[in-house]
Amino acid sequence: MKNKMTITEKILAHRAGLDHVEPGRLIKVKVDIALGNDVTSPIAIQEFRKAGGKKVFDKNKVVIIPDHFTPNKDIKSAEQCKMVRDFAMEQDLVHYYEVGRMGIEHVLLPEQGIVLPGDVIIGADSHTCTYGALGAFATGVGSTDLAAAMINGEAWFKIPSTIKFVYYGKLNPWVDGKDLILFTIGDIGVEGALYQAMEFTGEVIQQLSMASRFTMANMAIEAGGKNGIIAPDKTTKDYVEKRAKRPFRLYESDEKAEYSLVKEYDVSKIEPQVAFPHLPENTRPISEVGDVAIDQVVIGSCTNGRIEDLRVAAYVLKGNKVAPYLRLLVIPGTQEVYLQAMKEGLFDIFIEAGAAISTPTCGPCLGGHMGILAAGERAVATTNRNFVGRMGHPESEVYLSNPAVAAASAVLGKIGSPEVVCKN
Repeated sequence: MKNKMTITEKILAHRAGLDHVEPGRLIKVKVDIALGNDVTSPIAIQEFRKAGGKKVFDKNKVVIIPDHFTPNKDIKSAEQCKMVRDFAMEQDLVHYYEVGRMGIEHVLLPEQGIVLPGDVIIGADSHTCTYGALGAFATGVGSTDLAAAMINGEAWFKIPSTIKFVYYGKLNPWVDGKDLILFTIGDIGVEGALYQAMEFTGEVIQQLSMASRFTMANMAIEAGGKNGIIAPDKTTKDYVEKRAKRPFRLYESDEKAEYSLVKEYDVSKIEPQVAFPHLPENTRPISEVGDVAIDQVVIGSCTNGRIEDLRVAAYVLKGNKVAPYLRLLVIPGTQEVYLQAMKEGLFDIFIEAGAAISTPTCGPCLGGHMGILAAGERAVATTNRNFVGRMGHPESEVYLSNPAVAAASAVLGKIGSPEVVCKN
């Protein structure tokens, strides 16, 4: 008798035309979306040409978003962006978004209904795993793998085993999906889910907003995960149905599916988390952070650049001022988020507090532009990585947190709790 399957195994099996798969099996699957950006697409385009590619397999399914070094920061980035723009025009790509219409790719694609439940999505960006929040199989690949998929619409995978994470209890104030995933990475380590699916389940996950779910799936790669995934429910369907531009399919794990490990967490014991340099696993609860002075705060990124994130930050910042000699950068994830934040008066709050607001960009997260750190500087960021030199000089430091903690830290001039700021 065949074993029951997890949601990840089901999606991959069906897209490979198979009735059943088990961890370790090598399969070839059809992809629904092949994604590149202005950093990774140029290499993929070069490999596409070398392999004799003339036309992409489907102009609706190859997506290119210039979001890392745009608006162009220098001549080199301008040349890269011109290369992907020319390719998009040549191939008549439906989903190419220029500055003014684009957004951070992993915020934009769900927002626009380009990625959907049940999809197989590959992207030449490690945080492609974000889309698992919709109940899709989404994972990062290299630029050469992207090139191959652009030609034939297929990709090879070894079926990953799955770790099941169960979250129960009542969330504490100021705790959201960012804290749950940071706590989880702190528990299992940056290699704790190496080439495994991370399936997030439990009563707490069902109560989370889509924004928090995207954040959790986004950071699965920071634990070494092949993908992060959450089974679709009413929240998912409500989000997707008003955006979807094509049919989609909902999957869920079988009741007796086999897992390599099951981890359970009582969220009532989890405080807001801060990941110290230089790994996302170096987490501490906010009550144990100590006195850490900072120079910059970044609120945004594919992890926390959605409207819900900006609302929380604005709530903390309202009536407060950014600490002297500190830079606060607020970066909406897409133009739609930007417009909504403006309509809600959030920009008034940010600017009155002393923040700078940017057009959508990934720039600061990878030390590309719009917020580079000098030697000795420290930043609190709602981004997903804090490796050595991640945001600039190798002697700088990055601390990861949720938007509320980041906003509070901007006011305090040091890493601190939003409870302290909101009491004043």
